[in-house]
Amino acid sequence: MTTLFGLFGGLALFLYGMDMMSDGLQKAAGERMRYILGLLTRNPIMGVLAGALVTAVLQSSSATTVMVIGFVSAGLMTLPQAISIILGANIGTTITAQIIAFKISDYIYPIIFIGFLVAFIAKNKNEIAVNIGNTILGFGILFVGIETMGSTMKPLANSPIFLDMIGKVADIPVLGLLLGTVMTVVVQSSSAVIAVLQNFAAQAGPDGVSSIIGLQGAIPILFGSNIGTTITAILACIGQTREAKRTAAAHSVFNITGSILFMFVLGPFTKLVAMISPTGNEVEVISRQIANAHTTFNVVNTIIWIPLIALMVKIVMLLIPERVDEKEEKIGAKFLDVKVINQPVFALNLVSKEIANYTEHIKSFFDDIKVALLEGGYDNMKQADKSAKYVFTIHADIYNYLMGLFTSGNMNEEQSAHTMELTYIVEDLERISKCMKDLFDSAREKDEKEFVFSKKAMEEIRESFEVITVMYDSAIHLICTGDKSAMADMEKNMKRIAKLEKNVRKNHKKRIKEGKCKPEFTNIFANIFHSMERIGEHCHDITEEVSEDMYLKYLPDETEATMA
Repeated sequence: MTTLFGLFGGLALFLYGMDMMSDGLQKAAGERMRYILGLLTRNPIMGVLAGALVTAVLQSSSATTVMVIGFVSAGLMTLPQAISIILGANIGTTITAQIIAFKISDYIYPIIFIGFLVAFIAKNKNEIAVNIGNTILGFGILFVGIETMGSTMKPLANSPIFLDMIGKVADIPVLGLLLGTVMTVVVQSSSAVIAVLQNFAAQAGPDGVSSIIGLQGAIPILFGSNIGTTITAILACIGQTREAKRTAAAHSVFNITGSILFMFVLGPFTKLVAMISPTGNEVEVISRQIANAHTTFNVVNTIIWIPLIALMVKIVMLLIPERVDEKEEKIGAKFLDVKVINQPVFALNLVSKEIANYTEHIKSFFDDIKVALLEGGYDNMKQADKSAKYVFTIHADIYNYLMGLFTSGNMNEEQSAHTMELTYIVEDLERISKCMKDLFDSAREKDEKEFVFSKKAMEEIRESFEVITVMYDSAIHLICTGDKSAMADMEKNMKRIAKLEKNVRKNHKKRIKEGKCKPEFTNIFANIFHSMERIGEHCHDITEEVSEDMYLKYLPDETEATMA
């Protein structure tokens, strides 16, 4: 029990340190992560590079894969692009093993002290320094976990029963493959399993010089960990789109085929790793050998698959074919994915894309209201009602997602400020959509009471719709780009809509006196133009409230065409 608790306690410290280091790196990297995001879609090679860089920051290929599945599900990334990211993620995750292979036992506590000191001194003064300090502190805690696991496993080297079990695993590679797979499925971290493997392999056998398991016995466990890590992607794609499921399948195909292929050349591969690794006593160098085996396996596997991405697409399309009976489009957010919420840069990208989608649905709602008001009829009313449901459901989804970002605790100060700005933008858009709902209610009442406005009244309504459409488009252009060049036109149109409403009231009274309009139309007619004016006012308010940075700056620009 002491050995088990020591092993699990060390593993917990390792995972906690890795999580702290990842969180600190993400916050310190900040806007640089947006640049990495811009690399994602340029070509397969850049996709591999971006996948490796993102995984180096996130310290988890599983986290990168889950994020990519979210992008594919949201339609932000195509399947071939996603596959290239996943190939790179498998290279990026090997960095952890390479770091662990360094012998820094004598420097662990100074590293922890320095990390704590930097974070403590900079607290409430310099956020970037705090994040750097937390990264260093997490790095130190990670190695404390490794040392704890190593010291706990030393007594096992003298256990005859345990040595016999390990001997069977070392002599039968398939058992090692299965062991690595099961361990990774349980722990949900291939990096943690490989860290345990590196520490365990560094324990000396009975002769005091050779590794307790040896390189050839450790490598199949390593291959198994690469297979086991695919379970995270498989779980992440449950309930997602078919493209997302294909992305998870691609991750599985990459790791499983690579592991099986390398199992057939286990002997030559072991010799190659030994050749490119440092020489010396096996227990002294085996940790680096395992790290090199991990890196070599993923690099070679990636090189094999890069020119075969089209084949990979065909394989996953065959595994998960198209279905004729696909479900109807879901009412609600199209791009948001809670699985990405712990990576703020990428989550904010999804939010920005969703807000842009929200503005399009509001525009469609306004167009449907125009048809319902001018033409009437059950079908037109039904279509406008459906648009209303889309608009208000998407708003609720975006708002809840933004609140989730705040509560996640993973954002730096700048990201938190921008998330608050996005909340203000969403509230402004909600005010516009509520005014549109009032306008729709007037259209529904007009249709139900079978009111028929005069030809002149209908012309005035059409003119108001045209002005408000221009104002709304200008406001959305500002929200999406931060470009205030249309502000002068916004001022002109605001005066125009105010003057139009004033003239409409006069003209309506005149038509009543002339018998061209009925008095009972007055209330609905007034409500229609009052709603129009309020929509215009809110559009105008947006141009005054949106600052230089208060726009969708995380919305893809040059990459948007390829990601959409």
